[in-house]
Amino acid sequence: MKYGIKRIFSGIFLLFLCLNLGAQAGDGGEAAAKPLWRQAMGGVMIGIPTVQAQSIVVVLDSGNIKAYSAQGKPLWAFFARGRLSPYVSRSPEGTSYISRTSGAFIAVNRSGRELWRVNPGGPLVSPAICGWDGRIFIPTERRISCFTASGQRLWQLTLDNSLSLPLKPDQKGGLIAALGNRTFLSVDPFGFSTAYSLRDDPAEILSLPPVKNRGSYRFLVLYKNTQAEIIDPDAESGRPYTLPRLPGPPLAAASRMNRAAALLEDGTVLLVSGDDGSFLWTGESHRRRNGEDRASVLYDERGIYVLSRSGASGFTEDGRRLWLIRLDGAAGIPAFDDEGLLYSGGSDWILNAYRLENRVRRGRQSLYGSMSEGRYGTGDPPPSPWASYYYRFEEGELKARFAEIDNAVKKGSLGTNELAYTAYLMEVIGAGMDQPGASRLHPPVQPAYRAQALELLGSIGSRETLPFLADIFSRESDPVVRARSARAVGAIGIDPEGLAMRAFMQSIYKAREDDQVLMALCSAIGALCRFSGPPLSDTGIRLLNSLSAGDRPRPVQAQARRELKSLR
Repeated sequence: MKYGIKRIFSGIFLLFLCLNLGAQAGDGGEAAAKPLWRQAMGGVMIGIPTVQAQSIVVVLDSGNIKAYSAQGKPLWAFFARGRLSPYVSRSPEGTSYISRTSGAFIAVNRSGRELWRVNPGGPLVSPAICGWDGRIFIPTERRISCFTASGQRLWQLTLDNSLSLPLKPDQKGGLIAALGNRTFLSVDPFGFSTAYSLRDDPAEILSLPPVKNRGSYRFLVLYKNTQAEIIDPDAESGRPYTLPRLPGPPLAAASRMNRAAALLEDGTVLLVSGDDGSFLWTGESHRRRNGEDRASVLYDERGIYVLSRSGASGFTEDGRRLWLIRLDGAAGIPAFDDEGLLYSGGSDWILNAYRLENRVRRGRQSLYGSMSEGRYGTGDPPPSPWASYYYRFEEGELKARFAEIDNAVKKGSLGTNELAYTAYLMEVIGAGMDQPGASRLHPPVQPAYRAQALELLGSIGSRETLPFLADIFSRESDPVVRARSARAVGAIGIDPEGLAMRAFMQSIYKAREDDQVLMALCSAIGALCRFSGPPLSDTGIRLLNSLSAGDRPRPVQAQARRELKSLR
């Protein structure tokens, strides 16, 4: 009898466990469209919301953007004082990028505070793309502009035709830009572009890794007429490789490594091999032929997600459908975050959140969210073209090279020279120090010139140079160089891993510290707090309070108080 009761309870437990696992992994069935929470937005959402670090930002038809936590709590609101384009992007640090229809491009930090605005030549025609090192790529009708996280233009590319598809990131940190004259450009992070001809009007262009991970990245082109081909820059024939036709016209697609997931107009989802274009599997999404002309596909290590105004569907990478949900009255395409929440804004001015998965995306995290996918090499560039020139650190050469770099920075035309200039500046800064880029063949460069090089490096603004700058600040003995390295960090404006802030903290609590270094720390910490907001600003405000204390030199106290006042 006891054995029978044990078997019954064991069976009940196993049944409960299976049901629970099925609920978490998904059984492919239709999920109940019951929101986890609902929040009034005060307007109709336009465009696709953006999610990052357990928060969501939406653009409203009233000219506002608003942010909410993953629990539905209002975080902040920003009024742009004009009509907005229906696009918003967010950096890994939480900066939101929006555009007024008049052409003003605006950066707003994670606390809802405007950081800067520029006019890149017109309003956005698709969402801005956040680069790996904090740079931002801005697409207007006939131009692509690249700016640093602090609003300094790095380069600008004028197009000979209008963009015909949204600007899309590739797998190597660059861009894919499709033009209306049946060509597309592969643009690297420094503005160098290569043009390719297309046989027809493309629906999607995606990047694929090189064959056997050697050579150039390839491009998968899905045409509106159901044709498909792979363009390989390293192909001996120089001609595209034709793939099997798709079962129907494609509506949206995304790639990951050597595969691409595509949504067809009839609602079919298929996974395409990047080797031969074969269909690894096909499945049915929530979408039907109902006149929807817009959709998006998300493809990450968790699986493949199809999003449209009528609902969303989730699939594993091997083709098993995880879940399906249908939405009524949605104002646009929903967003799916890294924690398994779906956000949909309704035409009734209500933002709805649905819990569809309990799986969380993996990946290295920072203070804010997922870190970038790769690096551009600006923090560890190859030797500069002047590295072997014996007189490169002579006064006349330094002045001439600094003037050349400064002119390029001011004109916003660093472009393809960025790595060479960055390497040269790091060589000058590190001259005489035991670190990469140090000169062992020449006497140390005078502190004034090293300080000038640090100022220029800060204006170039790559996040990848932060470890170098923090190392200079920590190991250098000259106060002029240390002060300028701190200001260079402030000019970059972002410190997602808190690396520079930790170095600053150690210096602030030293028994003795040079006054000009402390003044520079006040400015740098204030800049980081204004750009980044919490949680970095929580630490920064504590440090500024310490610097404003009565035992500090009076000029330092005054500067710290000014920085604190600017954060209110």
